[in-house]
Amino acid sequence: MYKWIIVGGGIQGITMASFLRKQQKATIDEVAIVDPHAEPLENWKRCTNLISMPYLRSPVVHHLDVHPLSLQAFVKNKATDESTAFYGRFKRPALSMFNEHCDHLVDDLQLKKGWVQGRVRTAERIENKWRVELQDGKELIGENLVLAIGISEQPAWPDWAEVLKKEAHASVHHIFEANLPKFEEMARPFTIIGGGITSVHLALKLTAMFPGEVTLLKRHPFRLHDFDSDPAWLGPKNQLSFGKIGCYQTRREQIKQARHKGSLPRDLYIKLRRSVRQGELLIMDGQVQQALVKNNRLQLDDGQGCLIHQTGTVLLATGFQPALPGKQWLTPIVEKHELPCAECGYPIVSKSLQWGPGLYVTGALAELEMGPIARNISGARQAAERIVSSL
Repeated sequence: MYKWIIVGGGIQGITMASFLRKQQKATIDEVAIVDPHAEPLENWKRCTNLISMPYLRSPVVHHLDVHPLSLQAFVKNKATDESTAFYGRFKRPALSMFNEHCDHLVDDLQLKKGWVQGRVRTAERIENKWRVELQDGKELIGENLVLAIGISEQPAWPDWAEVLKKEAHASVHHIFEANLPKFEEMARPFTIIGGGITSVHLALKLTAMFPGEVTLLKRHPFRLHDFDSDPAWLGPKNQLSFGKIGCYQTRREQIKQARHKGSLPRDLYIKLRRSVRQGELLIMDGQVQQALVKNNRLQLDDGQGCLIHQTGTVLLATGFQPALPGKQWLTPIVEKHELPCAECGYPIVSKSLQWGPGLYVTGALAELEMGPIARNISGARQAAERIVSSL
């Protein structure tokens, strides 16, 4: 039997495991980390590698270890040049260095020893314990259950793109879909749909690979923000007032307003404009409402049937569906144990992120309590700290 079962081995789950281990709340033999992938942070690494993100958007103090200066100390111990390890005034870490620090943490805490590859089928509270059954039939019993699942398996597809993919079997892909073909195998030229940080990273990567064969099609002006929400959300300035809001529908609206959705930092925008000036990349404005295949090309039209653009492959950088993650197996748990939920379907939890007896949430599932930072690395750290300090 385990003391802690953590469902999710991404940023949120590994941060939670790190805090439990380093704060001496559990030995590695008392922790099970359930995830469908073979390795910790595998999906994080896959997604960031797909768009060749050179630096994180978050500053150096946001990482998976307990001490805020852990990443800086790691870089110094490696005698690595800080000018390449960090970028800009916020010291945003290079992705390679961030991942190396994560790997070091996983090895140091022996987290792979607690790794259980699989997907949850059901979970229920029996005799003051949580029984988790996986799809392969394996059962885990634990005193506490932490749900550290996110929305990364819910890519958002516009209706027209779903129709085009299904009916015409066209070369249309979401950049974060599972089993994405290699870019070299896709029909060219490329058209990227989206105007946020993911679409711009992808555009710069593909432009380097196929100069002159990439178009970025966006439906709104570029939104320039250093971070994806105001830094005031990291501390009491915004969190205290947010916590006093009694209506969870109002909280949800405030989260939506606080997120700089579809935004990017200014330095990335400057790189993009440079690529446009050099004639390597085309940027267009327009909102696709329908699409069809004509003469072996994808024809993207607006709502009036007017042609916006023709292309070989459409790559969607349109984010993720905000629906409750894990809904298929979470819904029976909610109903059986009468767990409180808001109108949007997300958990209503305590200040310590407790949803029920021995049941905790982090990441997206914690956002009605933590606000817009919940899904981020900073949110993972604060969530783990809240849970661990309440024990």
